[in-house]
Amino acid sequence: MIGEASFYGMFIPWLMLLALGALGLFFVVRRLLAALGLYHWIWHPALFDIAFYCLLLHGLTYATSLLQR
Repeated sequence: MIGEASFYGMFIPWLMLLALGALGLFFVVRRLLAALGLYHWIWHPALFDIAFYCLLLHGLTYATSLLQR
């Protein structure tokens, strides 16, 4: 998981790329949950959002680590 990607000569850490990917996926899933009305059943939406983002980021890092093997 240690490494970087070169983007026009600028090195960007992999974790930053994965964090941006998880953020994009998070916004899509969050809109879907809000459209379905599931946020009505969540006790603390901000806490849920942070925990869900962490789970998405962990899932992406785990999936990319499996691809490197």
